[in-house]
Amino acid sequence: MGPDRVGPYALDLETPSCPVMPCPHHSAAPAAFFLPRRRATSSPPPQTQPTTAAKTPATPAAAAIMSITGEVPGEGSDGEEVFIDDEDIINEIPLDEEDLPDQDDDDEQEEDMMDEVEDHSAYAFHGHTDEVFAAACSPTDASLVVSGGKDDRGFLWRIGSAEDVQELPGHKDTVCTVAFSSDGKLVACGSMDGQINVWNTATRTLQGTLEGSDSGFEWLKWHPRGHLIIAGSEDCNVWMWNADHNAFLNTFAGHSSTVTCGDFTPDGKLICSGSDDATLRIWDPKSAQCRHVVRGHSYHTQGLTCLAVTWDSQSIVSGSQDSSVHIVSINSGQVVGSLVGHTNSVECIGISPRYNWVATGSIDQTLIIWDLAHQAIRSTCEHDEGVTCLAWLGSSRYVVSGCVDGTVRIWDSLSGELARTFSGHSDAVQSLAVSADGNSLVSVSSDKSARVFDISMFK
Repeated sequence: MGPDRVGPYALDLETPSCPVMPCPHHSAAPAAFFLPRRRATSSPPPQTQPTTAAKTPATPAAAAIMSITGEVPGEGSDGEEVFIDDEDIINEIPLDEEDLPDQDDDDEQEEDMMDEVEDHSAYAFHGHTDEVFAAACSPTDASLVVSGGKDDRGFLWRIGSAEDVQELPGHKDTVCTVAFSSDGKLVACGSMDGQINVWNTATRTLQGTLEGSDSGFEWLKWHPRGHLIIAGSEDCNVWMWNADHNAFLNTFAGHSSTVTCGDFTPDGKLICSGSDDATLRIWDPKSAQCRHVVRGHSYHTQGLTCLAVTWDSQSIVSGSQDSSVHIVSINSGQVVGSLVGHTNSVECIGISPRYNWVATGSIDQTLIIWDLAHQAIRSTCEHDEGVTCLAWLGSSRYVVSGCVDGTVRIWDSLSGELARTFSGHSDAVQSLAVSADGNSLVSVSSDKSARVFDISMFK
């Protein structure tokens, strides 16, 4: 069922028809880390067969053969082929075929060794039965975590407890976005089935289901101080509800393709959204009017993948499939800077709460730390494969990255040096979250697991 009413559209905007985009989690996805990857393996050595004399009758047993002349059997002194007569055989030694090396066993042992990954995690959650795409930590309860995945389920669970697990059912498609409200009282799970379920974290009961779009939701965000939720959809719109009353409030219409990223400004006064249509829009949440549309030759030429808003609510930093990163003034809607350095799709952006720095991660296998004031690179942090997600560790100088190769790395943003590498996942890391006390890092992966790493030494 749709909402009781539809919010006002921007009066000065055209609303072109919007094709529904395919679900990135159930079909071929544009992001490289959703694609299946093949493990590189070396060619197995040629199988060795027991040598038999050319005229020896075939028997199950192998024969140990020595040439009377001392030459290698089957080869003459000049390299020509020779044949051994029966009288040349001194002795036959029967061998049990079960004792012979089995090439299949060798291959299995090699694969098992390659599959073994050193596990640095302090705890692992294995409730999901398919790829896990999203995770969030409660802002008020240091042990409470929510996760969502391709198995169409969300889970509320506690770090270190195998018993305190609450499944969050009700979805019919991938749960690809999860988030706690700023006060930690509510948690929301958004799905590609076009609905958002909101749960009470104290009673573990369903508070309500937010509907409106017939298409999947790519992301959701809570208002920084209230129980308002916005979500970006494949139907080209941003939707907004009051979660306390399960009430639909507004749609923000204007994009012509999937709304791939968005957020409230930290002061809660505006909404920003980025789309596959290569535009950024800045909205008034009360009127649903679009204040600015950012596009053109000075901006991205392909779809936006991620954005972050500076803590003073003055600037937006956005990343794109075209490898570019741009800085936009919220007040003017103008591009005021570009961060040039990546060579492939930019997948994640994070702004330091302490320094005037921004970190960007890309499929080009780098995490770059930028000085926003000077719009210059401070450090380039190299990875073995593409970077899929990142998070700053509170107000510390450390930033953590998740990688397609399954590793989690912690970087010192002051020096650009690698401080720690965490292993444990056997497939791409999809999302990262930091506990409220700063002691734990949660990572979720395409390997169906969520893992918790101790980061108390990096506070």
